[in-house]
Amino acid sequence: MKQYLLITKPGIIFGNLISVAGGFFLASRGEIDFALFLATAIGISLVIASGCVLNNYIDRDIDSMMERTRNRVMVRGLIPANNAIIYGCILGLAGIALLYAATNMLTVWLSLFGFAIYVGAYSLYLKRNSVYGTLIGSLSGAAPPVIGYCAVSNEFDMGAVILLVIFSLWQMPHSYAIAIFRLKDYTAASIPVLPVKKGILATKKHIVLYIIAFVIAAVMLTLSGYTGNSYLVVAGVISIYWLGMALAGYKTSNDQVWAKKLFMFSIVTITALSIMMSIDFKQPEERSLWLTAHSASSATQEVKVD
Repeated sequence: MKQYLLITKPGIIFGNLISVAGGFFLASRGEIDFALFLATAIGISLVIASGCVLNNYIDRDIDSMMERTRNRVMVRGLIPANNAIIYGCILGLAGIALLYAATNMLTVWLSLFGFAIYVGAYSLYLKRNSVYGTLIGSLSGAAPPVIGYCAVSNEFDMGAVILLVIFSLWQMPHSYAIAIFRLKDYTAASIPVLPVKKGILATKKHIVLYIIAFVIAAVMLTLSGYTGNSYLVVAGVISIYWLGMALAGYKTSNDQVWAKKLFMFSIVTITALSIMMSIDFKQPEERSLWLTAHSASSATQEVKVD
């Protein structure tokens, strides 16, 4: 049983549940349906577990080449390959069935989209063949908070779009940092991540640019009227600190140590944002800065016309 649990990657499931909760509570705006939250959390956990199991099955050859993954369950043959496929499919079908029964079709389709990107596009092809694998794969990593949000809202509105952009952008420096401090592993397995194909310096430039874009996207939740000023302050301070850590990479004497610290702080960053969007939400009647500015502009034009 322990082996079957390990191939679901519990750490990844738990990390994604934090972002699911962030999206769910943001959309709930204080009116929380705990039964819906429980069903959403369990459903998406099962879908993520399914994707992780199938990813373990697909990657068992390249996992055997990397020090970090050479002792994984599938590499050691502790679970028969056919059992892993069946197990992964059962988990996925159970998760989708629960989401279908308890949430809405938008949530189901988003879950299927995230699953297809991770297992189909990323694991089966892009991870092994394209430097853009990380970029496309980021969409699957960004799906959980959007799924949590849409389980409540049942619409893919601006809030869902902003969440998708925030978490997609966050995935990039987070993943690139892993690729730098695990560079030997990726090189040994011939996985074409950016540091392997373009070098560490080019990767550092991409990290800085993605974090700058992430800062802008993160504050858009407040500017668009979805979160309050407390979220804005936390998002601004922690994101800018993360950017400072990224810029420090240009002066570091040890890329591996720097990248590992950057990776660890990326987890702190996204956890803090998920918590803050859960507790510092705005009610629908509260106007955003953009709406207020637009109303003021319209009123001024009306006065001029009169």
